[in-house]
Amino acid sequence: MRVMLLVMDEQRVLLDRLYDIVRQHCDECLIQRLTKAQQMNLGAFLASVNHQDFDRVVIFSRIKRLAPQLRVLQCVPGLIFLEHDAYQNYMPNSKYHHMYSRLYSRLPACRALVSGAVVAQRMKAEGIDALFVSKGYDEAMLHNLGRERDVPVGFLGSLKSKEYAQRKAILESLASKTGMLVARTASGEEYLQTLNRIKVFVSADIGMGEFMIKNFEALACGCVLLAWSQGEEDRLLGFKDMHNVVFYRSEVEALEKIALLQNDPALAARIAANGQAFARDHYCFARVGRDLAAAIQAPMRTWQAPGRLTQWWVKMRFGLQVPKQ
Repeated sequence: MRVMLLVMDEQRVLLDRLYDIVRQHCDECLIQRLTKAQQMNLGAFLASVNHQDFDRVVIFSRIKRLAPQLRVLQCVPGLIFLEHDAYQNYMPNSKYHHMYSRLYSRLPACRALVSGAVVAQRMKAEGIDALFVSKGYDEAMLHNLGRERDVPVGFLGSLKSKEYAQRKAILESLASKTGMLVARTASGEEYLQTLNRIKVFVSADIGMGEFMIKNFEALACGCVLLAWSQGEEDRLLGFKDMHNVVFYRSEVEALEKIALLQNDPALAARIAANGQAFARDHYCFARVGRDLAAAIQAPMRTWQAPGRLTQWWVKMRFGLQVPKQ
C-alpha cells in the first residue's frame, strides 16, 4: 500500500520522529511537509504529486484551512485526516464547534484519526469513520534525567488562546496561592531541562474532554501529573487516580492534593514512577506511530467520485485529475 503523508512544516510541537515511525511501519510512505500556502491550496499541490498514485492520502493540517477546500477533498480517494484538535468540535465556546463534523460528514468515505477516545465515540455515533489514536511523546527527546527537582509545582505552556480561558484563570489563581511556576519554554532541550526541575506538573485542560500532549510529556519526564479529570476519558486512556496520575475537579481539590503530595514525598515518588512507566509503555511515539500506521492502512469505506461539475472545476482550476472508480 502506498501512503502519502501531508504534514505542516510550521508546527511548534516537534513531531518529525512520529512521522518517521509511521513511515517505517507502512508498506511505502512518502512524507511531504507543506507550507501554510500549500495547505491552503491543496488542489495545486495534489495535482503536482499525482495523488491518484497513492492508496492513502493522509492530511495533518488545520480545520480552518481544510473546510473551504471541500470540492478538492471530494476528489481524493483514500482520504484520511490526522487530527489533534477535534475536541473543539464539541466545545460550545469554540469557533470550530461542529466544524469537524460538518466537513467529515460531507466526505462520507474519509477517515478521521482523532486523539480523543470519547471524541472518536461521538463521531462514530454521527456516522463518521473515526478512529482513536492517542497523542504521545517523543521518548528520544523527553525522559527523566534523575536530577534534583527544585520547582515544587509548575506548568509549562500557552495561556493565550480563547479556548484556554478557563485554564488561564485556574492556573493564575493556583499560582497566587502556591507560588506555582507558570512559564513557556522553547521546544527541545530547554523544555526537557525545565520539566525535569518540576516535582508536580499541573495540567488544566478544562472543558476539552481530552488530554493535551504536555500531560504525556510531563509523565515521561518523571513529574507527578496533577491533571483536570476528563471524565470517561480518564478510564479509556488507562489513567488511575492516585496511582499513575492525580486528578482534580475543582481549585479546592487541586490545592488539597498539592498539599497531600508535598506532605507525603513517598506517595508522590510512587505516583511519579508509576506514571513514568505508564507513559513509556503506552504513549511513547514508538507505540503511537505503530498505531497510526495500522489505522492508516486498515480497510476503508468505498469512495465515490464527485459529480461531473466538481470534477470539471478542479481539473480546470488546478489541473487535478480525479481517479476513476
